[in-house]
Amino acid sequence: MRTKGSFVLFFFFFIFPLALAQLRPGFYGTSCPRAESIVSDLVQKRFSADNSVTAALLRMHFHDCFVTGCDASILIDSTNQTQSEKESGANQTVREFELIDEIKKALEAECPSTVSCADIITLATRDAVTLVGGPRYTVLTGRRDGLRSNVDDVDLPGPQISVPDAQQVFQAKGLTSDEMVSLLGAHTVGFAHCSFFKDRLTNFQGTGLPDPTMNVTLIPKLRRICDAASTDNFGPKTFLDQSTNFVFDNKFHSEILSRRGILQIDQELALDRSTAPMVSKFAFNSDEFLRSFANAMVKMGNIQVLVGNAGEIRQNCRAFNPLKASTPSNPDNTPKPIPKPKPKPRPRPGKGGRKQKPPGKGRKNKIPRIF
Repeated sequence: MRTKGSFVLFFFFFIFPLALAQLRPGFYGTSCPRAESIVSDLVQKRFSADNSVTAALLRMHFHDCFVTGCDASILIDSTNQTQSEKESGANQTVREFELIDEIKKALEAECPSTVSCADIITLATRDAVTLVGGPRYTVLTGRRDGLRSNVDDVDLPGPQISVPDAQQVFQAKGLTSDEMVSLLGAHTVGFAHCSFFKDRLTNFQGTGLPDPTMNVTLIPKLRRICDAASTDNFGPKTFLDQSTNFVFDNKFHSEILSRRGILQIDQELALDRSTAPMVSKFAFNSDEFLRSFANAMVKMGNIQVLVGNAGEIRQNCRAFNPLKASTPSNPDNTPKPIPKPKPKPRPRPGKGGRKQKPPGKGRKNKIPRIF
């Protein structure tokens, strides 16, 4: 049933049956009943201060799931021994880590070591999408957090990627071409720094001319934006949907049909034979886009999830949990001395019986393993 700005979608899509059988709506209903409302309240609070939080969380969620699965590996800070995924060039503009920290802190106070950071990202993204008029879809919960985060694992598609290559990347994650077009529709609330598209304005592919696929009326506007001074560390930026800002709708698809796509990959969606029909379908049918996007988000959020006893529930989303001690009574993990076995009493003279060998002679004492 459609409501103003959003609709509720009860959709259960199974990619990996064994893993997803352990995911379910309301996973924390008993262990942490207020978990989802805590996430929602803090996302709402952050959105009230900065409505670009939706684009930031969508980007974080995508970058997390497309590396080693939806395991919150993108949240890990680097150490002296390992450079985490955060160090990748592709992740330099990912933000809102502090919001995830705030949510995690509140959840740890409510129900310690219960709600995973992976579920926090997934729930927070859904809630943020709803706040800009997007679909409210049902999130399956029960993910666990990964135990690896390495910069070398990051191989994300760039804005200059071709449609066929992008389709291969999405297919490798179990997502279809139509779902790719749906998910890239999230650019309706997104931004791009000029460094990602400036070549299209002046020297496209070394021609010395603008990209011929870009609407000529858009080029001077973008040039003015990119030539202006900026306080942003990464330079000037602009909306990927020049029609409606901070509104989750199908206008992005209408824009790229009019050759007003900002990123090269966005524009090529409307030009490639394999994706153009879906772009047109979404541009002329808002409900179809919102429904397809919701389904694709559920599916993306279930990529390579960890469940059951796999992974862990991090206490701090930025760091793996410290290794547990061997026993609760020995927190510093120092090996305790092994007590020597008591010698058995020798038979008294005159009572009969064979003389026994003292312990330690003729046999080996079994020593239990510490690890």
